[in-house]
Amino acid sequence: MSVVRAHIFVTGMVQGVGYRLSTLAKAKQLGVGGWVRNLPDGRVEAVFEGVQNLVEEMVNWCHNGPTDAVVRDLIIEYEEPEGLQEFEIRR
Repeated sequence: MSVVRAHIFVTGMVQGVGYRLSTLAKAKQLGVGGWVRNLPDGRVEAVFEGVQNLVEEMVNWCHNGPTDAVVRDLIIEYEEPEGLQEFEIRR
């Protein structure tokens, strides 16, 4: 099983709707490492590391996010994994 790292930027109504908290819960449920944070420009940035199919499931989930989110765009960049095991919300 190959480990991958996806670095994403989510655009839309994604702040103030529980996006980070929901991402944390989903990542912990799947056992994916990484982090999520709000950006000053209104986007959400996240990194997911883990087994490829689980990271892809996280990325697919981010296309919709939590119930109150309105995702307009998702930019995904694949990078070299750093070995992140835990998932956290960054400030």
